Amino acid sequence: MNLYLRFARAQTETFKATGPETIMKRPVCVLGTGRMGSSIARTLLKAGHPTWVWNRTAAKCEPLIAMGAKGAATVEDALGAAEIIFVNVLDHAASNALLKRDRVASLLAGKTVVQLTSGSPRLAREEADWLGAQGADYLDGAIMATPDFIGRAEAALLYSGSSRAYEACLPALLVLGGQTSHVGEVPGQASALDTALLTQMWGGLFGALQGMALVQVEGLELDMFRRQLLAFKPVVDAALLDLVDRTARCRFAGDDATLASLGAHHSAFQHLLEACEEQGLDAALPRAMDRFFRQALAQDGADADFAALAPLFQRNGMTHDAVA
Repeated sequence: MNLYLRFARAQTETFKATGPETIMKRPVCVLGTGRMGSSIARTLLKAGHPTWVWNRTAAKCEPLIAMGAKGAATVEDALGAAEIIFVNVLDHAASNALLKRDRVASLLAGKTVVQLTSGSPRLAREEADWLGAQGADYLDGAIMATPDFIGRAEAALLYSGSSRAYEACLPALLVLGGQTSHVGEVPGQASALDTALLTQMWGGLFGALQGMALVQVEGLELDMFRRQLLAFKPVVDAALLDLVDRTARCRFAGDDATLASLGAHHSAFQHLLEACEEQGLDAALPRAMDRFFRQALAQDGADADFAALAPLFQRNGMTHDAVA
């Protein structure tokens, strides 16, 4: 483990053991005080950070001002005394409208902008380039938590960009969540990982919707479905992690460690297509999934591992050579 990782882990353990009162108190500002932005500002305030707040609708700042935050009439006022600028607004267009103005840009040199607004990797890289030209550091952030988790040891926040800037801001970042991680030097990598994790979640949620439709049309109660989801979860989790591990090693061929062959998966999958047809359920999602099954079967055969589907999702494909 390199020095940076040891430092980050030590800081996380300090957060868990002693809480935010031991962290250095750097002046910060929060632009955007919706539910998430307000939670961020409250957490920083409780940790003792001098905190300026700004929101387009000023009334949303009033509860924070009552707690001790300093209300800013303008973005320029908010940036004036802050060393770390947290941005949590609707989208990058709204962020650009706030920051990319001459009077604001002139205040950014020497500061760090922590962008917690959701956006694409491309938008993060463009913003990083622009801020660098203003003499500011930039961290692309992704909040893997709901507002009520902010400030808790289990809250996960991902950051990418300069590790130097990350280390300099780490005491304040750890205040927001104990599971804070730097995931890469390239701005946008945190946004990419955020989207990848949400994609896996959406896949599970869409699958649950399809499953619930089948359960209900067959006269079963959703409480039964819920109980069996929990019972089945260890099997699903093991298959998911096995898929990630095998894909990382390009182990697509079936072997003694294969949990279930591609052919076995596809045979069972046909029952879903048949049930949808019999019960008149929308089958658009399973038909799309079946197309990938059939493509992988034609390419790799029924004895392949389920991970043989992975190259079909890659832009340039992947090698099928096994890696130990």
